[in-house]
Amino acid sequence: MVAKEMEAEIEYQLEEVNEGMKESRGSRFNLIAGQLGIGVLGRRSGRETLIIAPDNRWYRQWTKLIVVLAVYSSVFTPFEFGFFRGLPENLFLLDVAGQIAFLIDIVVKFLLAYRDPHTYRIVSNPASIAIRYLKSGFVFDFLACLPWDAIYKACNRKEEVRYLLWIRLVRVVKVTQFLTKMEKDIRINYLFTRIVKLIFVELYCTHTAACIFYYLATTLPASMEGHTWIGSLKLGDYSFENFRDIDLSKRYLTSLYFSIVTMATVGYGDIHAVNPREMLFVMIYVSLDMILGAYLIGNMTALIVKGSKTEKFRDKMKDLIKYMNRNKLDKDIREQIKGHVRLQYESSYTEASVLQDIPASIRAKISQSLYKPYIEDVPLFSGCSAEFIDQIAIRLHEEFFLPGEVIMEQGNAVDQLYFVCHGVLEGVAIGEDGTETIVPLEPNSSFGEIAILCNIPQPFTVRVCELCRLLRIDKQLFTNILEIYFVDGRTILSNLLEGNENNIKIKQFESDINLHITKQESELSLRVNSAAFHNDLNHLKSLIKAGADPKKTDYDGRSPLHLAASRGHEDMTSFLIQEGVDINLSDKFGNTALYEAIKNGHDRVASMLYREGGRLSSVGNGGVDLCMAVAKGNVELLRRMLVYGMDPNGRDYDQRTALHIAAAEGLHFMANMLLSAGASPASVDRWGNTPLEEARRCGSKSLITLLEGAESNQLTPGELQGHINQRRCTVFPFHPWDPKDKRKEGVMLWVPNIMEDLIKSSMEQLQCSTASSYIILSEDGARIHDAEMIVHDQRLYLIPDANKNTVE
Repeated sequence: MVAKEMEAEIEYQLEEVNEGMKESRGSRFNLIAGQLGIGVLGRRSGRETLIIAPDNRWYRQWTKLIVVLAVYSSVFTPFEFGFFRGLPENLFLLDVAGQIAFLIDIVVKFLLAYRDPHTYRIVSNPASIAIRYLKSGFVFDFLACLPWDAIYKACNRKEEVRYLLWIRLVRVVKVTQFLTKMEKDIRINYLFTRIVKLIFVELYCTHTAACIFYYLATTLPASMEGHTWIGSLKLGDYSFENFRDIDLSKRYLTSLYFSIVTMATVGYGDIHAVNPREMLFVMIYVSLDMILGAYLIGNMTALIVKGSKTEKFRDKMKDLIKYMNRNKLDKDIREQIKGHVRLQYESSYTEASVLQDIPASIRAKISQSLYKPYIEDVPLFSGCSAEFIDQIAIRLHEEFFLPGEVIMEQGNAVDQLYFVCHGVLEGVAIGEDGTETIVPLEPNSSFGEIAILCNIPQPFTVRVCELCRLLRIDKQLFTNILEIYFVDGRTILSNLLEGNENNIKIKQFESDINLHITKQESELSLRVNSAAFHNDLNHLKSLIKAGADPKKTDYDGRSPLHLAASRGHEDMTSFLIQEGVDINLSDKFGNTALYEAIKNGHDRVASMLYREGGRLSSVGNGGVDLCMAVAKGNVELLRRMLVYGMDPNGRDYDQRTALHIAAAEGLHFMANMLLSAGASPASVDRWGNTPLEEARRCGSKSLITLLEGAESNQLTPGELQGHINQRRCTVFPFHPWDPKDKRKEGVMLWVPNIMEDLIKSSMEQLQCSTASSYIILSEDGARIHDAEMIVHDQRLYLIPDANKNTVE
């Protein structure tokens, strides 16, 4: 029952916040850690020395007693200084008893465990506890416990010794700390607590001033008491002459009255300073009262307006505790939730909400200046570009975690990537046999990258050892950046493969990483191929500039050149040829870029590829495609394949050639074209049939005659080559840019091997004057010097050579 009550008390007891802040960015982490110095967890440890835990039940009761004694000491010390010249025996014994209690508290502090401000762990080492206390408040606590009244009497009542009594006012700090804790105790009304604190501040200031007022009057000799504010005072018929003989309560009330009306600055003038000492103190007192009055008025206004930082914190904590009670959450989860709420409250000045009204560009610069130095030192990003680092830095969020918290658990899905700035964490991997592998995660390390990059469950648990400051980026944002800076993504995966010592069992996930690298390479090839397919030359150049390799192929073995050729993109094809893409590379279907251009009827692209060395000899399914072209009656496709060097004797799966198909279908023109290209009339399919036998079975007499003649009269190799390269063109006798009314009909010719022969035959057919010189232009108005540059069925234009005719 007692344990449950203690748990409830801890649950509602909220830690205080120190208001002091440093402006140095480098000390922010230490500042937050220092603000969390009061612990809520502790343990008894020690072999010979007893160590007291901060949450010990008896210690908490003892602190309450010390607060009561601190109130008494803080109030009585000014009273003793002003109204007594040596304590009476009964008060002396009470004072001695109080100082003994404070001496015991000093001994307790030497045994009290504390939380380290950097690691947030409980420190129970006696030497560390002693050194910490000796460096902090030990000297003032010890001096405050000395019996100054006895020392004063032993020193022949020297007035200077009595001034040392003010050292005991250091105990006021204990009272203010207690009142600050009350403000955050959600069981106590916040308005009531604040009003009590403000009344205490006001009364304590006026009480101290009243004691000093009386002290100023009593330090003059008795013969001069009429020259003091109280000795010369007359209120109605009552005179304060010989005021030392008046009752103590009347003297104190009179002094308190003078102090209050002076502080309020609305005094009636019935009490006023008389001698210069009193005037000087009143001036100082009134000046300080203006500051005190502003403080009181400001706090009262804040209470009326509401919405203070502490009040919001209390409301949030109330809602959280109601939620935890309603859902009956475990104690560990409760402690973690409350710890994080306190941590957010105490470190709220580091939150992004402070910068929410600042433009995004300035916020980005702030994030870069704060976080970029940490990200640059992360081994995961070694070798990455500065632009990539900048994009990561501006999207980071800062978080703090308390010792003992688990950030990631083994086997869970991960949607955050963390980087360690300060503090220590540990990664714990549990094997199949139950063994644990523990690796510390020091500053500049990262975790969550394996699960995110390889899209697998988290391979190990991450647990906080010391108070940590982490930087976090969402998985979606991180992957979006990697899609843009894909070369940096490959660098990151390579860094991951090299085996960072902070990564647990990295070799175990080597296959996953390699698989992911392969997947990224395939996706990158698809992006390059997509740019080539859609003729997006600028995008392709940007991809190549960023590190993409245009020579890579996709899952079908198709290069960007395959797709550009199949779509007839001349500029894209020319660019890829300049980039060194293999022209004769075959995809997994056996097709080359030249063959793609031929199949889709892009003669210009096909001619370009042929001039650059593209050939059809590497096409693996050429025989099947020839047979399909004949079967479909596609004369143009057949002609183009034969012109660019397709083997006319290629066979399909039944060992049949295109000539077999043409003979079986009675296609005389196609059969003649195949024979002219070198097709063998004596080839045999798997059933032993020749093209001549297929023609006889078809019954076409002309075709039979053709094949019989072909068997007896085979063409020479030179004649075959001439037929293969035979192309036709159409020549018009006007400029391609002339208006329609000046255009004339042209003539269709076979393209010879020499350009001069083409010009001569064109002049003869178009009946042009032989007295002038002529040139051949393309549709774009470009002059053609080489007949090899002319593609099949190209439109050409014969015009006079203006330069030569002018000279003549």
